[in-house]
Amino acid sequence: MNEQVEMTNPVDTSVGGMKGHILRRAIHLSMMLIPYLYFSHGETVATTVDLTLDQVVAGVILFALAAEAIRLKLGITIFGQRDYEAKQISALAWGAIGVGLVLLLVPHKAYAWPLIVSLALGDPFMGELRRKDFADRQVMVYATALILAIWLVAWWQVGTPLWVAIIAAPVCMISEWPRLRYIDDNATMVLIPLALVLILEPFAQVMV
Repeated sequence: MNEQVEMTNPVDTSVGGMKGHILRRAIHLSMMLIPYLYFSHGETVATTVDLTLDQVVAGVILFALAAEAIRLKLGITIFGQRDYEAKQISALAWGAIGVGLVLLLVPHKAYAWPLIVSLALGDPFMGELRRKDFADRQVMVYATALILAIWLVAWWQVGTPLWVAIIAAPVCMISEWPRLRYIDDNATMVLIPLALVLILEPFAQVMV
C-alpha cells in the first residue's frame, strides 16, 4: 500500500472552505502562545489543581487522545478540519501530542521555544507557499530561512546553543516534507527535531 499522500489544495479539503482554512491557520499560529503559557503560568496552574507540571502536560495529552478517539469513533470532522481527517488522527491531535512531548522531554526554554514556534510558523508558511504554487526549491529555501531565524532568535534570547540551532533549523524544514498517510506533518515537524535535540543535548551541555 502506498504510504504517501498526494498534495491537494488545503482550502478545497477544509470543512468550511476558506473560512475553515483560515481558522486552521489561526489555530496553528496561536501555538506560539504555548511556551509562553507553560513557562510563565504553568507552575501556577499546576499548583492550583494540585498536580505537578508534568502531570498537567500529560493530562492535556491524554485528554486530546480521548477526545480524538471519540471523534474518530463518530467519524466526524469539525469546522476547519480536513475531510480526510474523519478516518484518521487529525493534525490538531498530532500537534498536541508533539508539543506535549516537547514539554515533557525538553522542558526548558532553549529547546521548547524554537521547536514549538518552528511548528507554529513554519508549517503554515510552507503550506501557503505551496498553495501559491511556489516551486519546491523556493519553499525549501524560504522555509529554512524563516526557521533558522526562529532558532537564531532563540539562541539570542533564551540561550539555545548556536551550533544546535544551525543544525536543527534545516531538519525542522525537512521534517515537514514527508507526506505520510496516517502521520501528520504536525507530528513529524516536532518529533524528528525533538529526537535530534535529545541526541545532541549531552554534547550541548559540554560545549555551551
